[in-house]
Amino acid sequence: MILLDTHTLVWLDEGSTRLGKKSRGLIDKGLANEELAVSSISFWEIAMLAQKQRLSLLTPVSQWMQEMLQQGLREIPVTGGTGIIAAELPGFHGDPADRLIVATAISTSATLLTADENILNWKGNFQRHHAAH
Repeated sequence: MILLDTHTLVWLDEGSTRLGKKSRGLIDKGLANEELAVSSISFWEIAMLAQKQRLSLLTPVSQWMQEMLQQGLREIPVTGGTGIIAAELPGFHGDPADRLIVATAISTSATLLTADENILNWKGNFQRHHAAH
């Protein structure tokens, strides 16, 4: 399974060239196999960014979310177990959304597609891929 970090979900929707060729291939393969996912916390992050006018969407966030899900994106809910994993990440920085996204990747054995250097450089043992590659 491929798990998109919040910014990679936005980049995918925008058709951004910031997503590298290999990343686009992983996304396409994930969609084809119904294994492209996002943590539910990413929708919260996007809603907060839109509310603060740091992100502009063409439709209301709830409609945008439904459209993304209708295109084949899977939403992985944040569970209590995910929250516990997130709280126990050794040496990980304090951003709760990043913690929950990484914990979601760990709990689902997914490869996290991200360009976040803090996540990419973290010493923890989980699968990740640089979104720009």
